Amino acid sequence: MKSSEQLKQLLLSINHRSYPAYKDTRGSYRFDGYQLNIDHVQGDPFAAPSKVSILVSGRQAAFPENYYDLTHKRTALEDHLIRLFAREAEQFQFKARGSGKSGLLSVSRCGQEILSRTACTISPESGDVTVRMEIGFPANGRSINSPELIKILFDFLPLCVRRTLYCKSLDAGKLASVIELAEDQHAIRKLLPKLELVAFIANGSILPRESGVSQRPMRGATPFHSPASMEVTLSLPNRGNITGMGIRRGITLIIGGGYHGKSTLLKALELGVYNHIAGDGREFVITDEAAVKIRAEDGRSIRSTDISMFINNLPNKKDTRRFSTEDASGSTSQAAGVIEAIEAGTSLLLIDEDTCATNFMIRDELMQRVVHRDQEPITPFIDRVRDLYEQSGISSVMVAGSSGSYFHVADRIIQMDCYVPADITDFAREQAAKFPIQENMAASASLPDFSRVPKPSRDFRADARIKMKTLGRDAFSINRETVDLRYVEQLADIEQTTALSYLLRYAMTHLCDGKKDLRTIVNELVSLTEKQGLAAACDSSWLPAGLAMPRPQEIYACFNRFRGLTLQ
Repeated sequence: MKSSEQLKQLLLSINHRSYPAYKDTRGSYRFDGYQLNIDHVQGDPFAAPSKVSILVSGRQAAFPENYYDLTHKRTALEDHLIRLFAREAEQFQFKARGSGKSGLLSVSRCGQEILSRTACTISPESGDVTVRMEIGFPANGRSINSPELIKILFDFLPLCVRRTLYCKSLDAGKLASVIELAEDQHAIRKLLPKLELVAFIANGSILPRESGVSQRPMRGATPFHSPASMEVTLSLPNRGNITGMGIRRGITLIIGGGYHGKSTLLKALELGVYNHIAGDGREFVITDEAAVKIRAEDGRSIRSTDISMFINNLPNKKDTRRFSTEDASGSTSQAAGVIEAIEAGTSLLLIDEDTCATNFMIRDELMQRVVHRDQEPITPFIDRVRDLYEQSGISSVMVAGSSGSYFHVADRIIQMDCYVPADITDFAREQAAKFPIQENMAASASLPDFSRVPKPSRDFRADARIKMKTLGRDAFSINRETVDLRYVEQLADIEQTTALSYLLRYAMTHLCDGKKDLRTIVNELVSLTEKQGLAAACDSSWLPAGLAMPRPQEIYACFNRFRGLTLQ
């Protein structure tokens, strides 16, 4: 390993030379208290910025071992450190005089959710801390401007490291509170199945968000408070007793007038699959980690999916046990979404009437009299929701504002009134008894066997050049095929979308052999990343900074929306 002084001399020696001379800086350099790695150098000032990482040994960082010995605590500590580092780096952001991306410092900007990111990793064995970022190496035209890079590497970064990556430099109380919050959130997740709950919302939580483009809590919002009949008290390792609304397994209906908080509550439950930072307002909104939001997705592709539970006897005689289409309708896409969620191992479906296909959710009595069941290929969700729970243990939480038919099948009915929930189960059932539901419910149907096997693709040979590009949080392209994820609403961060592109590429290149079914492939991907992190899927000597771990459910969603996938 070379010294920092050798790096400085090298940079001075290549000043004003043509840009490719920057390639000579690749390697590791010893600075005071840490190691600087220049992992990848951009080809010219207009290309993607260079990849740089900082390694602080566990001995130097000196974080207590019990702060990173378990995954949930380690992820919380990593998240806290990268937030501190990014905040510190923002103070030194400057635009170097020069061309293209000269002087750009790019550090992960975390949202409200706590995610496992490649931007900051801590070794569970040694406590070594690694921070990854991108830096635009400065140039004038295509001539190297190394004094500007020296400012970044020798003035800015050392100060950022000293202030954020050493335990002694941090507020001990704040650091302890981060770990304690992670322990309490983890404790609630462990308690949910024991108490037969699918979700918990603590009293005092702030569910409304600041705006449609900001996930910060809304100022002056009404704090959440549970109905007395649904209150549960949990004992947490640090906070002690905490009381809130426990949503039990089964079928829960959320109703109320428009703008009274129905969808806000469901949105909080959607993102309750992730832990949230202190001050978010949803720190103790905890949902079953495998919960999946279901909605209609007009125009999406469907690949060899058995949707016969919901759609059968099509006029064109098309087989719905191996159904494929490039342009699904709302009801067909929603049927596929339910089946795919079950394949992904969900035990909780989250559904909002506002984003559903009406004919998939319900057919009222008058319509059933006019169009007989034998003439309708669609079996509505209301006919299946009870079976899904009683036979397969899959609960549902649904928002409804215009149809009371689900009163007949719901175990619990919550009315939102000015963001305050009330348990109106008994009253709603009394009213529902005056409007009896039709007796001719659909016969029970068994779940598919999920034996979908992806075929190998010539476009993903081990030696093939595969191009990938992230198109915001909502999509990425791979080999010029766009994977549209805009309706996968539980993706919380653009870095998760980028990680999905790497995971898809790895699976198509290494795992899709024409023998393994989709479940086996996803399970192997998850197992691989749990053992080796996202680095295992990157196929490069350096690890990109901008990746965040998606859930298995989003990995399935990615496969199911990839039009380049052929399933047999």
